Amino acid sequence: MYQSFRDMQVWQVAMEIAEKVHALTDSLPRKEDYGFTSQVRRSALSISANIAEGFGRKHVPDKINFYLYSRGSLTETQSHIEYGLRVRYIKTEDAIFLDAQLSGLHHDLNKLISGITCRSSINTKG
Repeated sequence: MYQSFRDMQVWQVAMEIAEKVHALTDSLPRKEDYGFTSQVRRSALSISANIAEGFGRKHVPDKINFYLYSRGSLTETQSHIEYGLRVRYIKTEDAIFLDAQLSGLHHDLNKLISGITCRSSINTKG
């Protein structure tokens, strides 16, 4: 079992994504500081933040909810990346790389949620 949310692979990947998004948006036009830049950074950072908050919750339904919120922030980030690609704020290779990371993290979050749900149902039956 994990001692800290920092030990979780999903949190580590989510933090790497947030760092990458921050770096990619650092050179965007200043006019986007309170628009696109703020939105995509916030959604990317929210992925790891919700994983951490879920880790800190004691009750299984609370844990699952925060992991689901994380997944929602993940898909929001994917949408922002797609927009950034379409308006040429983000290069194609960067968008492809981020989307692959986000898709892999989405899969891993689904496995985490399924595992917790399965363990929870086993514990309530026995």
